Amino acid sequence: MKILVTGGAGFIGSAVVRLAIERGHEVVNVDALTYAACLENVSSVSDNKRYMFKQADIRDRAALDEILQETKPDVVMHLAAESHVDRSIDGPSEFIETNVTGTFNMLEAARKYWLAQGKPGYFRFHHISTDEVYGSLPSDPLVQFTENSLYDPRSPYSASKAASDHLVRAWAATYGLPVVVTNCSNNYGPYHFPEKLIPVVIINALAGKPLPIYGDGSNVRDWLYVEDHADALLHVVQNGELGRSYNIGGENERSNLELVRTICGILDELRPRSEGRYADLIAFVTNRPGHDKRYAIDPTRIREELGWRPSVTVEEGLRKTVAWYLENEDWWRNLQNRQGVGERLGINS
Repeated sequence: MKILVTGGAGFIGSAVVRLAIERGHEVVNVDALTYAACLENVSSVSDNKRYMFKQADIRDRAALDEILQETKPDVVMHLAAESHVDRSIDGPSEFIETNVTGTFNMLEAARKYWLAQGKPGYFRFHHISTDEVYGSLPSDPLVQFTENSLYDPRSPYSASKAASDHLVRAWAATYGLPVVVTNCSNNYGPYHFPEKLIPVVIINALAGKPLPIYGDGSNVRDWLYVEDHADALLHVVQNGELGRSYNIGGENERSNLELVRTICGILDELRPRSEGRYADLIAFVTNRPGHDKRYAIDPTRIREELGWRPSVTVEEGLRKTVAWYLENEDWWRNLQNRQGVGERLGINS
């Protein structure tokens, strides 16, 4: 296939780009190169003759029309988004402009292109979203998000992603645009921009700085290794049923405190401190406003209908992730001066 990936210089998007090239697809990477994007994320494939990069902002409709007409992709995988909850609390307008208006632009550009090509049967628009659109779950382990869960977003970020999901489904129902939608749990792994919990903990630990945990650390997330997620996304775009939604989970629920302690244990083994243990650095900080208590995905549909499951446990994935950060210090050190890195965000209420 020729795949147009929006946000392909970001964390999840770059994993999709690398894997797609590895599997023989052509890739057009469309990215605005905002603060969290990094072309080093795709440096391993940048010289491949099947790879093309186009710098463009999904808020620029004219640029999108031009790129689609020039490159003529078979499918669009739409990952470009503002994604950090804390940043959305401090500055929600960027999230509305990119995640809502940007998705509208992508849908209209894709629809125009699809119509101009004669509505080819192979074309599809794959919208990649988050489980945060469903809101918060109780502690009961039997209660999980399904594809039929009601939307109940609690942050500007999740509300903007919920809006984008609704737009995609509306364009399918109203205009017949061939779409698939996926909602994933929390991703982690290589090339994770150092503003999210796992890279912050690893980098702070190596520097001997406090390891910040919101509240009492009891908030629970389902953790999905990013390379597993990329595999699932390519599987869905090729095999998913049009008009269908698929929840992609890691089948690995952990509290934030459990997660951080696991990272500390791995670091104790791979790079011991001169004195004490990394867990001694754990520091509980003021909770995030509106912090959702628990996310958990029921992956039955993607497992039974498409035969997909994650390949690693969270412990295996965290070990691979910590090892990658230890081996790629130049990558994350080069990002330390970018806007917001190392600062506590999302405390405005």
